[in-house]
Amino acid sequence: MSALGPRHASDAAASRPPRFDAVVVGSGPNGLTAAAVLARAGWRVLVLEAHHRIGGGTRTAALTLEGFAHDVCSAVHPLAVGSPALRSLGLERHGLRWVHPTTPLAHPLDGGRAVVLRRDLAATAAGLGRDGAAYGALVAPLAESWDGLAPAVLGPPLRWPRDPVGYVRFGARAFLPAGATARALFRDEPARALWAGIAAHGMLPLEAPVSNAPALVLAAAGHAVGWPLARGGSQAIADALAAEIRSRGGEIVTGQRVDDVDALPASRAVLLDLTPREALRVAGDRLPDGYRRRLRRYRYGPGAFKIDYALDAPVPWQADACRGAGTVHLGGSLDEIVAAERAVARGRAPERPFVLVVQPSLFDATRAPPGHHTLWAYCHVPHGSGVAMTDRVEEQLERFAPGFRSRVLARATTTAPELEAYNPNFVGGDINGGRLDLRQTFARPVLRRDPYATPDPRLFLCSAATPPGGGVHGMAGFHAALSVLRRHGRGA
Repeated sequence: MSALGPRHASDAAASRPPRFDAVVVGSGPNGLTAAAVLARAGWRVLVLEAHHRIGGGTRTAALTLEGFAHDVCSAVHPLAVGSPALRSLGLERHGLRWVHPTTPLAHPLDGGRAVVLRRDLAATAAGLGRDGAAYGALVAPLAESWDGLAPAVLGPPLRWPRDPVGYVRFGARAFLPAGATARALFRDEPARALWAGIAAHGMLPLEAPVSNAPALVLAAAGHAVGWPLARGGSQAIADALAAEIRSRGGEIVTGQRVDDVDALPASRAVLLDLTPREALRVAGDRLPDGYRRRLRRYRYGPGAFKIDYALDAPVPWQADACRGAGTVHLGGSLDEIVAAERAVARGRAPERPFVLVVQPSLFDATRAPPGHHTLWAYCHVPHGSGVAMTDRVEEQLERFAPGFRSRVLARATTTAPELEAYNPNFVGGDINGGRLDLRQTFARPVLRRDPYATPDPRLFLCSAATPPGGGVHGMAGFHAALSVLRRHGRGA
């Protein structure tokens, strides 16, 4: 018999103690973090994953040629290395190693120039010329208070923060539009473009309120903790979390799709690392009508189009600064990035997309055969769009790295619908688990002081559709596990 047992195992086992205290459905970084926190609290935990491999957005696979290891979704991890949840789990003892590129981020401009974000904030500011003081005044207070600020910024918004002064300082800027912030604070194009590129990670139009928040968080993290890679690939994060769970007696079963929570083994709590749409599919009949209606109103954001490359040499960047950067933002000027993200929000695929590029093999030799390299790139597209953006992405690469196409040995492309087919949590290709606009900053997925708990006392949500949203940080799972422990008591 499988770990699931008979269809109505919860009823069949009602007369005997449950084998598990908690069942976690989904093995993304949030589901695994939730399971690890509960296992450390002495709970007997079972994790069920529909895919044949754990990891969700932290999987690594040979997508192009043998010997080339590509990150299937996430690739660079400022929020993981700076996450209070992941730090607390001590994953380094399970083999997780962070690789810090020479330069965390470069943003090339036309004419062979580039602006860079360095670990050292003063060096970054110096490179921004007359905008350096404004950049420092904006970012330094957040970077310097990262350890106190991160738990609040990466937690539920309706809780009193440990550092209220820092949180108010953050909030005063976070709710502004990123484009307006860049124009108001910076006088020259390099600083404006740098800020716009970081903000565009949020997949919001840069005229939108709260679009400034991703730039503040990611820039501060870049100086406080860096933008590192996981040695061997993002799968290493999932594998380390799994090792922690198993070291505490937890079990993980892959290839096990869940269609109905009533078919799960009896347990005190069920945690769903699922978006609202998937949560309704597996547990909708356990939830009251009003709560179900609010989950159905949850909105998903733009999709992504992704390309993974096997290269026979490094990318021939015009700007030398890009050759030592782990992440490269291709979008040109502030106005170009604003136009690209506005087009996506209006349902059009941009002619000149904003492209996020990561160069893992420059700093991690495990990713490709000797003398060869991998490249990770994606751009934003309208929700659910099946348009193939290969030519437009490569035009941006050729713009800043002439001769790039001559280095390509193989490429693997993934459209937004293919992302959703690969992982149903990526609804419409939305890799952020739902639109993170002003409304869904607070109502994620619904407006509740404890957004992880549901009206069913046994059922909890722990996906990126709960605070703080998308990204590899495990904080949604961490807070969901704490919610379980508050409701059911810490003891197993």
